[in-house]
Amino acid sequence: MIPNKDKGTQEPLNVLVLMDFNDALIDKLKALSPRLRVTRKNVKSASEIPDDTWKTVDILYTTWLVPEPDRAPRLRWIQTHFAGVDKLMAQPLLSSEDIMVTTTSGIHAPNMAEYTFAMMLAFAHKLPIMFHLQQKSEWPDNRHELLLPRDLRASTLGIVGYGSIGRATARLAQGFGMQVLATKRDVMHPAARNEYTVPDTGDPEGVMANRLYPPEALKSMLAECDFVQVTVPATPANFHLINADVLTAMKKTAVLISVGRGEAIDEQALIHALQSGQIGGAALDVFEQEPLPATSPFWKMDNVIISPHVSGNNDHYNESAADVFAQNLERYLAHEELLNQVDRKRGY
Repeated sequence: MIPNKDKGTQEPLNVLVLMDFNDALIDKLKALSPRLRVTRKNVKSASEIPDDTWKTVDILYTTWLVPEPDRAPRLRWIQTHFAGVDKLMAQPLLSSEDIMVTTTSGIHAPNMAEYTFAMMLAFAHKLPIMFHLQQKSEWPDNRHELLLPRDLRASTLGIVGYGSIGRATARLAQGFGMQVLATKRDVMHPAARNEYTVPDTGDPEGVMANRLYPPEALKSMLAECDFVQVTVPATPANFHLINADVLTAMKKTAVLISVGRGEAIDEQALIHALQSGQIGGAALDVFEQEPLPATSPFWKMDNVIISPHVSGNNDHYNESAADVFAQNLERYLAHEELLNQVDRKRGY
């Protein structure tokens, strides 16, 4: 969708930022054009913002806070602070297709690729076992056999969902000399289109996967993989995509790494697969219920590494997010297609 061209080129655009961007970031946005009237408000609820303010808003930068449909009649574009939009798209306001939605997808990709490699290296070099033995203050007699590392260079990585995260991971995998396989919704068009990519990262041309598979061939791909990264978004089509049937296709030594959305994994099926030795291990950053309940078996499993949905975090998140917004504001002013537009039919 191309931004509305009907407005006069000199008409002001009221931009409301519901994020604690510092003054330097707000000034950066204001400096893009004299047409932009940027207001920052740090609130916990959309109801805290007066009706008079909502009535003038043309562009909204937000997390998941949005007004009721009748409060913002001028609103035409929402830029989100995160990549996932499942919570946002459930809001009544988004039932109108007149409002464009864009995300910050892509800014998290380098960090999540590094997280994935941290987990692969941890399992390849038996770090969970080492940490366990360290607590016991002893090395067993079979330590050399027990701690025999796996060579990533001779391993195959499967990426379930070849979006920005998968592309960044594939780029690192090529440097390690790994074979890279990936599933993609449209294998005939591997290049990214109007997606934000951190400079000098990722695979915007779609050339770094050795083979691409359609989603229907997921099991065939997994049968070849030593490590599997799951990056798919939360959509009805992806609910429990990794289920008992799919897990049976994986190697007994394979490690599953989940960094997308917890709903993509059937956790009970995964617990059974891990406890029975059906697969070798798992690194899980996202879960069906967050925070992860203390009763979850994942906490105490020796072949599992867990983290509290932190793989996409970094110490310059706001700066990166503001950069995406700034680029999109420039595109909006120039009536160009925006980066990271959400496709309502796909749900992301």
